[in-house]
Amino acid sequence: MNTQRSTGEPGLRERKKRETRQRISDVATGLFVERGFDEVTVAEIARAAEVSPMTVFNYFPRKEDLFLDRIPEAVDLVAEAVRGRAPGEHPLTALRRLALGLLGTGHPLSGARARFRPFLYVVAASPALRARAREAVGEVEHALAEALAETAPDVPDPRLLAALAIAAYRAVGTGTVARLLADTDAPSEDTAAEDALAEDHRLRLTAAFDALDRAFAPPAP
Repeated sequence: MNTQRSTGEPGLRERKKRETRQRISDVATGLFVERGFDEVTVAEIARAAEVSPMTVFNYFPRKEDLFLDRIPEAVDLVAEAVRGRAPGEHPLTALRRLALGLLGTGHPLSGARARFRPFLYVVAASPALRARAREAVGEVEHALAEALAETAPDVPDPRLLAALAIAAYRAVGTGTVARLLADTDAPSEDTAAEDALAEDHRLRLTAAFDALDRAFAPPAP
């Protein structure tokens, strides 16, 4: 008889799988940053991570996903923000809170920190990674549209809202990334410059969601 109490925390096997996935991703990221995405093979990553190539592909079906390993997290975050919002809360309010929260904590998905510059250089230099990033945007948009269709019956066109919300977030992020890539001489430890970048990002995010609210959110009674 299994007397193990369920605590909601992952078991040992699941934790080991997560640790293996993270180790493979960390090793791959280090190699990609050092040598460039196209110059590193999956076999080299497997050797460095002390796993087999098959194990690498078990965790990451595509080489690009070794570097863009947060795509599943992005999909889950937007869907959960909508599905888990408070009763009566408009989906855009939940998405705004998510976007500003990612920025406030310096989450990698916000992209608004100088320490992400080496990562961004690798993506910018690789057509394969750029193509995968565009696909990922579509995956996030699809997940958001499904969540809206399931939980927001008052939204007249869930797919349109999802497309515009993701496009707005992407436009703000692309602007911030362009500044990071252009400012090659700025040191990563320049706190004042980083704070200014994050504040500009926040202001543009706020303006984007204000525009979405005007188009989609019902007026306050």
